[in-house]
Amino acid sequence: MPTDSDAANLRPEAESVALDWPALRAHLAAAGKTLQIEPPPRQFAGGLANLNYLVVLDGTPAVLRRPPMGELPAGSHDMAREHRILSRLPDALPFVPRSLYFCDDPAVIGQRFQILEYRPGLVIREHVPPDLAHRPEIGDRLSHVLLETLAAIHAVDTAAIGLDDLGRPDGFLARAVTGWRKRGLAAKEDGTETLHQEVGTWLERHLVPDGAPGLLHNDYKLNNMILDPQDFSPRAVVDWDQGTRGDPLFDFATLLSYWIHADDPPAMHDMAQMPADEACLWPRQQAVAEYARITGRDVSDFLFHRVLAMYKLSVIFLQLGLRYRTGATTDPRYAPLSGIGTGILQFTHEIAQRRAF
Repeated sequence: MPTDSDAANLRPEAESVALDWPALRAHLAAAGKTLQIEPPPRQFAGGLANLNYLVVLDGTPAVLRRPPMGELPAGSHDMAREHRILSRLPDALPFVPRSLYFCDDPAVIGQRFQILEYRPGLVIREHVPPDLAHRPEIGDRLSHVLLETLAAIHAVDTAAIGLDDLGRPDGFLARAVTGWRKRGLAAKEDGTETLHQEVGTWLERHLVPDGAPGLLHNDYKLNNMILDPQDFSPRAVVDWDQGTRGDPLFDFATLLSYWIHADDPPAMHDMAQMPADEACLWPRQQAVAEYARITGRDVSDFLFHRVLAMYKLSVIFLQLGLRYRTGATTDPRYAPLSGIGTGILQFTHEIAQRRAF
């Protein structure tokens, strides 16, 4: 059953997005499963996209996961893809929670959903918890854990677990450039088209060949990890709905896009995704050198991956901000996201011009 420590990671009942719990209970009962709905399940704190709830299924805590409300960008929040990954990947990586159930019928609660194994532990979100801030080793330890865990993901033998047909690794980087350019122009703020065009043109001109394909998480960062509170080892890596196969350097660059420095522009701090500066994580250049050492990968063309991942990050924030601008959500947390996305875009332009890293 949920504990007091679980409650600390949950929103108050009044702030949880309500679902049709009786309909869900009836659906699961037809599948031979028992869902407890009194008291109503509560939503996990944190996150601006998928909705996650702590539920009790067949007497055991589990996580119900569904896409956000409103219209979804094409190809995003793919519960079927995530269920497939999480049904097989735990066979290779012990820190991946298993998907227990998938519903392909959006009529039950308004979207397709899945139910996952629950892994309790420490989640570090916007800030380092005060009781950990005094520990002098935290920066080194978290830096190692982040890089070693990602390297383990990239080393998975996807053929051995039946995921060798996941995604389309051939032409992965070229499609990423084309796709994120299209999404960026669709979500841009007024007056920023030239900036989008300049970054997009830079990416097309500096496109590099795809590296040997590996398994990609595609949104790997500190708050998508559940850690052991004592030694910070990974108990779970979550949020796999964008998982695919492709060039692992792009996945690493995605992690680095959240890895802020104290002197980064305000938008990088305002996005509040990973307290890299507060936690005293290594400088980004040191992280690149260590990832190269652990994996043996050539990082001589890493600037391209860095710019592409930063552009992707800016577009994600612009897409989330567009939901507020168009009235798809009135959640005040979304109000500043367009400005943050444009600020990240401006920083991306500086990185492409080698005026920052």
